[in-house]
Amino acid sequence: MNFESDVKIDESCLDIEWLQQPLKMIRYCKYLADCRKELDLKKEKLDVIKAQLDSSIRKRPEYYNIDKLTESAIQNTILLQDEYKEASDEYLEAKYNYDIAQAVVKAMEQRRDALENLVKLFGLQYFAGPKEPRNLTQELNNKIDKVDKIIAQRAKGGNK
Repeated sequence: MNFESDVKIDESCLDIEWLQQPLKMIRYCKYLADCRKELDLKKEKLDVIKAQLDSSIRKRPEYYNIDKLTESAIQNTILLQDEYKEASDEYLEAKYNYDIAQAVVKAMEQRRDALENLVKLFGLQYFAGPKEPRNLTQELNNKIDKVDKIIAQRAKGGNK
């Protein structure tokens, strides 16, 4: 999946963009659901490992070098175990992927809104020019380039 490419709109083919929108949206909603499922599985795995370690520590505190068995000592010892750390890293990675999937679905919703507004503008003949049609992509890229140059100049200590 190429998130950035799928979010872009070709303003010269609004009809095609509208036809593709529901297909893209369902694909990313499914991706979001898959990421949520993976996140839930990783959380469950983490919880099981935590419970197993808790039980093991309570049965054999001397194996874990615990002198006094307290809840705090148990929890801290769990956090130090390699299998817990590994499961925690997997959970954090799944959470990151889920967060990205949520952001993409939001971007696809914004894409839909942008398509609606572009069609309205088209209906109002916003894109109709007396002589030469505007290239919105080129204009956007020019503005982005100007902003990038200003930011780069300011980063170097320039005034303007």
